[in-house]
Amino acid sequence: MKDIARLPCPCGQARLHAECCGAWHTAFAEGRGLLAPSPEALMRSRYSAFVLDRLDYLLATWHASTRPATLEPSEPGLKWLGLDVKRSALQDVDHGTVEFVARSKLGGRAHRLHETSRFVREGGIWFYVDGDLS
Repeated sequence: MKDIARLPCPCGQARLHAECCGAWHTAFAEGRGLLAPSPEALMRSRYSAFVLDRLDYLLATWHASTRPATLEPSEPGLKWLGLDVKRSALQDVDHGTVEFVARSKLGGRAHRLHETSRFVREGGIWFYVDGDLS
């Protein structure tokens, strides 16, 4: 099994996973809470969690008002190809949006998810609320 901490972060930042999204995943796994400092950092860490099938992190970072009861693991053979953040903005100190494109491949077919996600901060913690597909 590969040591993901020593590999480039799946989110596309020019850092090792341990120094990027892995820091937020590890803090959560160790019980230190949800520490992503911005909507974009949370969105990137959620993308990385999808790549790594960290379903517990995905559910924890999903706002309670829109969180599904469960998440299914990725389909066998799904390969995430990359993330492109198009725009990130704060509407005020507790609300933000991130527009992104996530690319994947399954069964020889390419897929593209283009979404503008909404985030809210409650008690100092950022949560994913929902998103509009483009």
